[in-house]
Amino acid sequence: MTETPLTDGRPADTRGGEASPGLLGRIDRDMRTAIALLAISFVLIVASRALGPNFGSLTQMKAILVISSFLMVVAFGQQMVILLGGLDLSVASMMTLGGVLAFKWIGGPSASSVLWGVPAILLITAALGACSGIGVSLVKIPPFIMTLAMGVILYGVTLGFTQGTPTGQPSAALSSLFATTAMGTPILYLMVLGTAAGCFLQIRTSFGRKVYALGTNPTAAFVAGLPVHRLTIAAHAISGASAGLAGILMLGYVRGVTLTLGQSYLLPSVAAVVVGGTSIVGGRGIYLGAAAGAILLTTLSTLVSSLGIAEGWRTIIYGVVIFLALVLLRDDLMQLIKRSGFSRSTPRSTPQSSNKQRE
Repeated sequence: MTETPLTDGRPADTRGGEASPGLLGRIDRDMRTAIALLAISFVLIVASRALGPNFGSLTQMKAILVISSFLMVVAFGQQMVILLGGLDLSVASMMTLGGVLAFKWIGGPSASSVLWGVPAILLITAALGACSGIGVSLVKIPPFIMTLAMGVILYGVTLGFTQGTPTGQPSAALSSLFATTAMGTPILYLMVLGTAAGCFLQIRTSFGRKVYALGTNPTAAFVAGLPVHRLTIAAHAISGASAGLAGILMLGYVRGVTLTLGQSYLLPSVAAVVVGGTSIVGGRGIYLGAAAGAILLTTLSTLVSSLGIAEGWRTIIYGVVIFLALVLLRDDLMQLIKRSGFSRSTPRSTPQSSNKQRE
């Protein structure tokens, strides 16, 4: 099958002008962004001690890191899609599906079901994510529409599967990941290992470098012979598997699931990626920045909840944070506007219009 350029109906991204700083230069810049976000999170936690004796403690800091682990997992998959210039709006339904299946299949005191249940759930959610990638790359459906449709379909399937009420048991093996022992909390170690693995995949592997190349310039990537379709499908599959894994982990934390399990993670997953320095038009950003963005957003959300502010204010905060990030990344914002077809550039003349002018 012959590969075709992935443009999703958008004009090819030439990105002319100044020379690119190169992958290493962009990584250094993104690394500074990640460190700055982690520093801001730490300052916010320490400064919150002024609100009361229970704020700013080591216990609260550890709790924030544990809660941020779910957003970090979802943000990794979301970032893989955004690096290609897309957006995955199905992560909420995918996360709910992962939690519902885990509640049904791997609950109970035995850990044996976890050994086959977790890979099976990840395989299902990855396959569903790959379906979105097929729709985007082969059928040429815009990512926004394709993933939105997939999310609606998955929610309907989950609703029918559960008849409105998920049934099952909490998993003792998953819950043990969040239990504090003499050696610490296991989920925190998994966070560090997962972040290192995500950064390694993006920066040090051939697959990661190809994703950056495709997101930077789809037309040039096609001319260079990169497997455009396979990369797009793989990125969406990773996003689906990441959201499914977050749903599984959520079961271990809350020891139960609802049909709105992933609803509150859609907008934050995008916000964490954008705040972490990832270009919304693709081709730039590292997972460490997205992870730091997830920690910062979780810190803000925790402080808002501790102050007794209404839930709606969290959504407002996420929206403001995304807006500010886009303003700071002004070049990316202008590129996004151009791709959306709202630029004021003069339309190119067509042969028909040229003939009319001659007449």
